[in-house]
Amino acid sequence: MTDPTPDGTVPAPGSVPDSGVLHPLAQHPRVVLLKPLVTDERIQVGDFTYYDDPDDATAFETRNVLYAYGPERLVIGKYCAIATGTRFLMAGAEHPTMGVSTFPFTMFGGAWGEATLDLVTGMPSRGDTVVGNDVWFGYGATVMPGVRIGDGAIIAAGSLVTADVPPYTVVGGNPARPIRARYDAEDVARLRRAAWWDWPVELVTRHVRTIMSGTPAEIEAVARKELP
Repeated sequence: MTDPTPDGTVPAPGSVPDSGVLHPLAQHPRVVLLKPLVTDERIQVGDFTYYDDPDDATAFETRNVLYAYGPERLVIGKYCAIATGTRFLMAGAEHPTMGVSTFPFTMFGGAWGEATLDLVTGMPSRGDTVVGNDVWFGYGATVMPGVRIGDGAIIAAGSLVTADVPPYTVVGGNPARPIRARYDAEDVARLRRAAWWDWPVELVTRHVRTIMSGTPAEIEAVARKELP
């Protein structure tokens, strides 16, 4: 059965989803598309990436992106699936480690802040956290600052991602380690060249069965035939 749209109408069979709708499944407010939700300029999200949370999915920016005190960005690609409790720890979570104490004296201001501000501003940053396209985050995954996750990766439930994840790799554990490669290097190259997530949504719609169940070679064949 097709879910009604927010205005109460039912989408016509064969219609294309709208990437600008906050709640793409009107009867399931626990699912939100993040691109129309986020307002923080440091958070960039691609089309159709969604977050699922039965408590308050619309609080993603405050409950799931933590310690975003600095200029570092969180960049998430298109068509990512983010399960409940996935959290991105940003560079503001870092404490000083150049001396004896890791206590963040600076944040309390006053004389402590005046004496230590230069130490904090001089700390090296791990940089932006960057997530590719078509990445699946399992329940309760945590991503540490500055991590880069490649296209097509799968992050197992409960994982603590402390290091970069190659494209089309399944990782899990604490800290997360590679479990298996989804495809060999040649097929990964095929998929990244085809970049189905950048196809016009109408083309994605025409070939959605192949995207879900086909092979890298079939995806590559579609790209060669359909794209200039």
